[in-house]
Amino acid sequence: MVKNIQREEKLEFRLMQLDDIPDVLAIEHEAFTLPWTEEAFRNELTMNHFAKYMIMELNGQAIGYAGMWTIMDEAHITNIAVREAYRGRKLGDKLLDELMQTASYLGMERMTLEVRVTNRIAQGLYEKKGFKPAGVRKGYYSDNNEDAVIMWADLPAHGASGEQEGSVQKQ
Repeated sequence: MVKNIQREEKLEFRLMQLDDIPDVLAIEHEAFTLPWTEEAFRNELTMNHFAKYMIMELNGQAIGYAGMWTIMDEAHITNIAVREAYRGRKLGDKLLDELMQTASYLGMERMTLEVRVTNRIAQGLYEKKGFKPAGVRKGYYSDNNEDAVIMWADLPAHGASGEQEGSVQKQ
């Protein structure tokens, strides 16, 4: 899918490949205090049949990525991140839309994730997309023993009409 976000800028989404791991690791280290390793991503792409990962490119450069596990009719977001230099441009919003649309296309009915209790920016984005808090995982993050908020959203049936593809159904 191609979207123009500014004049002459070309935003594209595609499946992650093994060759993308160095770029993804750079994004991981900018975004997270507990970044995943090269081995973790390699295993996700080659061994985990439930894993689906995508790259977001701007003018051919990887600037973000997202991943999820698709199990039965539920998608679990594993990671979503945008390069620091590109934050504040609603690109995380577009990346999450694409991930939700892909999950819906794959037949997923619900989507879940964990987010740090202190990460209000991410929680705000998720709430905007229809995610609702459903509980807390105590001590979830091993770097500082921080709790995680568990959030869930219902996904529209693939092809269902809505404001845009990937948008969640209105209650």
